[in-house]
Amino acid sequence: MKTRLVQNGVFTLIDDITLALVPPDNGFYWIDATVEDLDILQSLFHLHDLAVEDCLSEEEQRPKLEIYEGHYFIVVNSIRFDDEEIFLRALNIFLGKHYIITVTKQKINEIRMLKPVLWEEEVNAPDNFLYHLVDLVVDNYVTVGDRIEGKIEKLEEDILMHTKKAHLNEIVGLRSEILWLKKALVPQRDVIGNLNKRDLKLISPTLQKYFGDIHENAVKIVDTFDTLRDLMGNLREAYQSAVANRANEIMRIFTALTTIFMPLTFITGLFGMNFTNIIGLLEIPHADIYVIGFMALLGFLMFVLFKKKDWL
Repeated sequence: MKTRLVQNGVFTLIDDITLALVPPDNGFYWIDATVEDLDILQSLFHLHDLAVEDCLSEEEQRPKLEIYEGHYFIVVNSIRFDDEEIFLRALNIFLGKHYIITVTKQKINEIRMLKPVLWEEEVNAPDNFLYHLVDLVVDNYVTVGDRIEGKIEKLEEDILMHTKKAHLNEIVGLRSEILWLKKALVPQRDVIGNLNKRDLKLISPTLQKYFGDIHENAVKIVDTFDTLRDLMGNLREAYQSAVANRANEIMRIFTALTTIFMPLTFITGLFGMNFTNIIGLLEIPHADIYVIGFMALLGFLMFVLFKKKDWL
């Protein structure tokens, strides 16, 4: 757990967390904690039992905004995409008048990215801190959406060029991830909308308008993932069409080869009958060479004909 005094975007580490109980003359306190620190934080800042229980729960938390006496409890989901799987990590936030507490189970990239933003914007209030943090979380969804779209385009190109059975597993897996993510995006969009529309005393009215801009981006992201879901459906149809075309191509080749060998099979069957004489051909010197040559010429001519008609 780290306690920082933030004054106009400048951080000062505080060794004694009890100092954060008293509002500073300038700035606010940011406490970056893990779930193991909640016992101490709850007793010091009187965090609500239900909020602490949500932080400690092993179940996946839905984004939410809960208003308690003296503080708000906000849950948003940070997103991570490693090109194989999409991860959502809960970011639990306690917003007070002179402090903000971030509680996580794993490292959140947005918190690391936030520090230079706070310094550049000279952030001096906890609600402003909350705004920039949520803004980074939403922007990361845009980045992940672009990466997923790029992966879909590459997958479509691979399917058209070289269809493989493994492509179907990729399509099904990625589509399931998108559908699951879409369900998580809707409540997060609603939470950001509440930060914009509800009467929240701990968030300044001016800043609430900026939350409206984030809400618009969240709405666009939901629409983007709806589009990605539709693209996955089109991609599955493209895969099935490619598989069907490949099967037709194979059947066409087999049919053409069978047709070429049909007259050759007839000739070999005719001369393979156990008769003493077959229309006198067996008495011709080197008849076997003539027959084999004729069969080779016939097969070659049929191959050329099929190739010319684009049957092979």
